[in-house]
Amino acid sequence: MELILSQTTIPWEEEVEKVEIRLAHSPDSDDAFMFYALAARRIPTGNFRFTHRLEDIETLNRRALRGEYEVTAVSIHAYAHIADKYALLSSGASMGERYGPIVVACEPWPVTDLAGKTVAVPGTLTSAFLALKIFQPGFRHVVIPFDQIMSAVSRREVDAGLLIHEGQLTYPQEGLHKIVDLGEWWHEKTGLPLPLGGNAIRRDLGAERMLEISRMLRESIRYSLDHREEALNHALEYARGLDKGQADRFVGMYVNNRTLDYGDEGRRAVQLFLDMAFEYRLIPSAVKVDFIE
Repeated sequence: MELILSQTTIPWEEEVEKVEIRLAHSPDSDDAFMFYALAARRIPTGNFRFTHRLEDIETLNRRALRGEYEVTAVSIHAYAHIADKYALLSSGASMGERYGPIVVACEPWPVTDLAGKTVAVPGTLTSAFLALKIFQPGFRHVVIPFDQIMSAVSRREVDAGLLIHEGQLTYPQEGLHKIVDLGEWWHEKTGLPLPLGGNAIRRDLGAERMLEISRMLRESIRYSLDHREEALNHALEYARGLDKGQADRFVGMYVNNRTLDYGDEGRRAVQLFLDMAFEYRLIPSAVKVDFIE
């Protein structure tokens, strides 16, 4: 799905030939909130014209492997495979602050029983999958689109499901039970937030453009945080199954001051997550994460 912004001139911008920047992100309420100011042309974009490409996160991860988009939301797990092509922007983080992806099942059972179970996962490049592999490597998995996982669990096609996005809030409505919250586990293990997603920018844009685009994306996030009601109303269009109160809660979980900047804790969490993944031989090589400030 693609959204191309109107080319109507706005007062603070001159008519100049603009460089197209494809900004790829998920069609979710938190990403819609984050990029509202760019989508609705609430901030100046200078010589750039942003077109929004909306696809699920695993598809974006796979496209990033090929370097398709100039700027893209990616899973932190996927970043381990694309660090040669992309750098992480210092804004745009999705961090689980003692919460995160949740494993659910039809009945409650001990988390120690996870080994040997078949778990529906939203993609093998997602951070949720990597966190679960670090937590318990002995499960079997089947990849199912993220918005079909709860149904698969309810039909007992799988033993459990790994939920991301809004499913983290709505699973009780489906009669499902939490087996483990990976954000809670990660905090108990490390004392840090669980790094889930970030915004990556293609290195071949060059340092000057990377810095300028980074500034604009940060301003988009800042605008939404400063104009919460306005941005939230836009985000509701993408809040699958959430009422306004739930959408407000979900957006607050993943778009906050940490999203403006990872901060020292956030940066340490990203590096530790990938260091641990390499130690467990879950990614092909060690990664030194660099951020566009």
